[in-house]
Amino acid sequence: MDISTQQNPVRILFVEDEPKLGASVRKELIEQGFDVDLAYDGRIGESLFKSGEYDLILLDINLPHINGLELCRRFREVNRDVPILMLTALGELDDKMEAFSAGADDYLVKPFHLRELLARLKVFMKRRQLNQQFEEKLTISDLEIDFSAKSVTRAGKAINLTAKEF
Repeated sequence: MDISTQQNPVRILFVEDEPKLGASVRKELIEQGFDVDLAYDGRIGESLFKSGEYDLILLDINLPHINGLELCRRFREVNRDVPILMLTALGELDDKMEAFSAGADDYLVKPFHLRELLARLKVFMKRRQLNQQFEEKLTISDLEIDFSAKSVTRAGKAINLTAKEF
């Protein structure tokens, strides 16, 4: 999946309190075609999350004001589907398990390779794209099911179904 050729770039909220790391990762992600908002503490991260719509969240755990685990829980209360990837120095198994319990989808320990981060982001975006395609239309041979319009056609001819049959 080539992120840079999409009409609507993938929007990422990156919450990271280390200014140098935050700025360098943000710069690289932007160069790769992502649209990235960067917050340096939990309060700003929560405010950005509430005021914007994001395709993916990158979240540190050790943050000022509101830690990343609490933010993850709050984000999950609002949006169960947005992928959340934890980027943190905490690498113990218990730390990872706590993050997954809070609602994280993935976990990457600092220091990390940027190529690995990009690979993980692309996996999430590929899954999201496949899910969106499935949600809209399913085609099998000459049978087409349009989930958004709740219609079915075979060989271009409409098949009238009741709601229950659909």
